[in-house]
Amino acid sequence: MSERKTTLCVFCGSRHGAQPAFADAAGAGAVGRSLARRGWNLVYGGGNVGLMGTVADAARAGGAWVTGVIPQSLMQREVGHRGLDELHVVPTMHVRKQMMAERADAFVALPGGLGTFEELFEVWTWRQLGYHQRPIALLNTAGYYDPLLAFLQDTVREQFVTEAQARLLIVEREPEALLDRIATALPAAAGASDLSRT
Repeated sequence: MSERKTTLCVFCGSRHGAQPAFADAAGAGAVGRSLARRGWNLVYGGGNVGLMGTVADAARAGGAWVTGVIPQSLMQREVGHRGLDELHVVPTMHVRKQMMAERADAFVALPGGLGTFEELFEVWTWRQLGYHQRPIALLNTAGYYDPLLAFLQDTVREQFVTEAQARLLIVEREPEALLDRIATALPAAAGASDLSRT
């Protein structure tokens, strides 16, 4: 029987953003290539545009198994990717997020907008509530998330978030360093979650 591969869930923008670094070797493309080199698989939001398309194409080109999950209502807006190993078209955003989470061994947010923020904070909340023990990470390409990280320090200082909760988020600027830290955290997370309860 073959060994089960690690599956990385990536949240990211359906746009490329203002800086080339978000998509190129510093960002989504590098994450896709690096996870493929590690023998990992990818699950993501199923789009063929923006950083979503970039990370999926890079992972697939490197030999990773790529699964997309997209709501029917977004098939046209986000241009559902037809070149994936699996594309699941689901009825709602809730089903999309649940399916992605259940297939994931770890979560990474790349630069993105409102949807990316919401997805990151949801899995982070699930982690601190004990629904799972899977690594959660943030790729801070070109300092995109610096203002958010500064605000999160404020939430700790103002005692709405604990130091322990804040430390649950792995943050790096370089994809390889980020995935190295996720790989280190994976053994401790194995078998220690139940996302079907969320």
